Amino acid sequence: MMQSGIPLCNSCGESVGLGSNDEAFIACHECNFPMCENCVHDEIKEGRKVCLRCGNPYAAATSLVNPTADNVEKDDVSVNRSTMAHHIESYQDVGVHARSISNFSALESESNAESGNPIWKNRVESWKEKKNKKQVISKREQEPQLPVEQQMEEKQPMEDVQILSKTIPIPSNKITPYRIVIIARLIILGLFFHYRVTNPVDSAFGLWLTSIICEIWFAVSWVLDQFPKWSPVNRVTYTDRLSARFEKEGEPCQLAPVDFFVSTVDPLKEPPLITANTVLSILAVDYPVEKVSCYVSDDGSAMLTFESLVETAEFARKWVPFCKKYAIEPRAPEFYFSQKIDYLKDKVQPSFVKERRAMKRDYEEYKVRVNALVAKAQKTPDEGWTMQDGTSWPGNNPRDHPGMIQVFLGHSGAHDIDGNELPRLVYVSREKRPGYTHHKKAGAMNALVRVSAVLTNAPYILNLDCDHYVNNSEAVREGMCFMMDPQVGKNVCYIQFPQRFDGIDRSDRYANRNVVFFDVNMRGLDGIQGPVYVGTGTMFNRQALYGYGPPSLPSLPKSSSSSSWCSCFSYCCRSKKPSKDASEMYRDSKREDLDAAIFNLREIENYDEHDRSLLISQMSFEKTFGLSTVFIESTMMEYGGVADSANPSTLIKEAIHVISCGYEEKTEWGKEIGWIYGSVTEDILTGFKMHCRGWRSIYCMPVRPAFKGSAPINLSDRLHQVLRWALGSVEIFLSRHCPLWYGWGGGRLKLLQRLAYINTILYPFTSLPLIAYCSLPAICLLTGKFIIPTLSNIASIWFLGLFTSIILTSVLELRWSGVSIEDLWRNEQFWVIGGVSAHLFAVFQGFLKMLAGVDTNFTVTAKAGDDADFGELYMFKWTTLLIPPTTLLVVNLVGVVAGFSNALNSGYEAWGPLFGKVFFAFWVILHLYPFLKGLMGRQNRTPTIVVLWSVLLASVFSLVWVKIDPFLSKATTITNNCISIDC
Repeated sequence: MMQSGIPLCNSCGESVGLGSNDEAFIACHECNFPMCENCVHDEIKEGRKVCLRCGNPYAAATSLVNPTADNVEKDDVSVNRSTMAHHIESYQDVGVHARSISNFSALESESNAESGNPIWKNRVESWKEKKNKKQVISKREQEPQLPVEQQMEEKQPMEDVQILSKTIPIPSNKITPYRIVIIARLIILGLFFHYRVTNPVDSAFGLWLTSIICEIWFAVSWVLDQFPKWSPVNRVTYTDRLSARFEKEGEPCQLAPVDFFVSTVDPLKEPPLITANTVLSILAVDYPVEKVSCYVSDDGSAMLTFESLVETAEFARKWVPFCKKYAIEPRAPEFYFSQKIDYLKDKVQPSFVKERRAMKRDYEEYKVRVNALVAKAQKTPDEGWTMQDGTSWPGNNPRDHPGMIQVFLGHSGAHDIDGNELPRLVYVSREKRPGYTHHKKAGAMNALVRVSAVLTNAPYILNLDCDHYVNNSEAVREGMCFMMDPQVGKNVCYIQFPQRFDGIDRSDRYANRNVVFFDVNMRGLDGIQGPVYVGTGTMFNRQALYGYGPPSLPSLPKSSSSSSWCSCFSYCCRSKKPSKDASEMYRDSKREDLDAAIFNLREIENYDEHDRSLLISQMSFEKTFGLSTVFIESTMMEYGGVADSANPSTLIKEAIHVISCGYEEKTEWGKEIGWIYGSVTEDILTGFKMHCRGWRSIYCMPVRPAFKGSAPINLSDRLHQVLRWALGSVEIFLSRHCPLWYGWGGGRLKLLQRLAYINTILYPFTSLPLIAYCSLPAICLLTGKFIIPTLSNIASIWFLGLFTSIILTSVLELRWSGVSIEDLWRNEQFWVIGGVSAHLFAVFQGFLKMLAGVDTNFTVTAKAGDDADFGELYMFKWTTLLIPPTTLLVVNLVGVVAGFSNALNSGYEAWGPLFGKVFFAFWVILHLYPFLKGLMGRQNRTPTIVVLWSVLLASVFSLVWVKIDPFLSKATTITNNCISIDC
């Protein structure tokens, strides 16, 4: 029992005792940190002479430097036990003290009881249970000839041993010829460049050298793009088997919970009705309601978004039961009611028509209410927005406001009209203050990770853009066929679904569908280490987001000593025993850089309970994850769930705390864990870091597309979107995470996967040789020179072989992928259009940001638009991105006119060389034709600025052509030198 008025020691839990002046012993006079004399002696003995809380020297340090022999013997006996408890309790107190500065002392009192800190004790108890389960499993593993599934349970039905997914390689009769042509094309390229380099054009050496450099770059770019598609695969899932295994009748559902993330910024550019449809489709997904939570991030702190969610939550009470009762698809009302199909197909209930009409009427009324909110929000009051209770809206200043969280639906919220429970819906707007860097979308996503970990902590996260709705209600089950498969899912960091789009014209003029990328490149990557993360439609393993490595990583040996933080850290990052192979030693030395998390969950299992507790307390969780004990505990729950020690009354306060603007300071957020900062394309960077740690990803392509979204279909918005993607790639290229050099030592990223990532960051630089190569035809036509000398028979063979191999590669690629030739052609066209415009600007902006510190903010692409079919397709918005392709078009057209004029004046001998030059020029014009059509507008009305540019450029190049005057000088020369009749 403690004496009255004397505090308990934060290390051993006993009374701190009395000092020499008969008052409570004080270890540190600066902060009055409560520690008993024996524990202070332990600290000094182990070389720590400063206070754990404030860092000042202990007051009793001088008197305890030379302890008596009896005390030393006593301490030696108890040091193994007291040191473990000391580190757990004292380290935790340091974190709580630091957090109390941020006015969260109430949480500290709740988490610290008289018996010690329950959070760390609860964690140790959970490990004991896990270890006991592992021992039981290990005994079962000793039984001979048992399948893996039977080792997890004594007896299981036969359907439980059936696989949940299957990998189907491309048939050999399709993939083998494809690989042969790739190798043949590589050989022909070598012979082609040998001819080109050994046969220079002396009369046009500058043009010839430029063309050689460009062609070599194109060849390297082709290799980077082609070889990652060496072994594409298809996958099949069995959702019926998933249900049979984890949703047995009469037993609790064993399906894993999922947290959905939806992010939005500006409700005027991202219409609330579109965001609401995405939320409604999530709430109505075909998955147990208690396993689904939807978090909406409002990074613009707009009251319009909040009020629209209020209306959405109310409408969901009617919409969700209607969807599940009649199994309608899709479950986004706007897109369901706009379908031009027979909605009575496969519907046998007589009441369906009546209820559908009533639901459509309710939805129209709901739309009126939401549109009224949008109309009201067009003009912000001078005094700012006011809520219904008369208080000012906290987010009136989007750059300076507190964190806001509102739970609309869920376990304790409103039920649907049938009285059934609804999935949880949570509104989140993180705190923003001047002077803090908020990291745009990546920062908002990391805030959602922490909020969801505190409130629900589902082991899997599925993130969607605000304009990407759930098109297939079984999409979550499709992903779970991989994630919950004991053989496949253990090393999977995320499941990537392809992006599909609505509202695009049939011809897909600007390649908005990206069919070649999603149906060819991504399937190729799935056969290596997995597809890249594309920012939306992705199901994550939460442990991978925390920076932990996959379970397949080799375990580290048990440490023989854990006396200091540095020694424990070194044991977690590398093996104590030197590797036999030099390459293995080098890879181990790089582990610290590749493993963001301090250790692998599997590695901790090698330690006993006491060493493990000491190790974890010394690994500085708070320096990695931030000052939140509730969140830290959630990170250790491999299978999710809210901690037993968490107090529900304080969870919202803790959730507000983890979205504060200063929470991520001096932590690993955005550096090694969560969404990675440093690029506007945080998706590519985040997936790259996971693959470098040894994880793999999976590409899931259900027959019915899992998600659908809207894409910018007019030329200006499309180019701005491509500009943002390219700028992000340039930023990654100029950062420490560049795939050219990052992660080589770990040996976990496969070579072909690295080539794919190198291609994703180098493709914007192709704009420089591309714009030079597209200018060559006009220059050749204006000057009368050419980049290729007179062709010999052998040279003609190499040229013919090169063109043939290019065509065969494309044809065979179409054969195994199922992509149409029109999609391939549109992709090629927009590769040129984007390359000579958006990619070019991205390269210069990226270097400006690095060299001059000029940060270019990207504009959010407008979503969804006019009711008229493809109305935005013909909208024209002038932007500087249109200048380079306009110039190339005009120059090549002028060059063609000049070339034909020159041939008419030079006679029939000039027509032969002319055809090669004109073919070259028409190649450029044909690729830029969609751009030209976009400039002309709906009724061939060209904007005035385009006319002015065309006239100006045509005049300049015409004057240059007249100044060169090639045919006149040639005629004069012929007249002077011709002395015979047959000259």
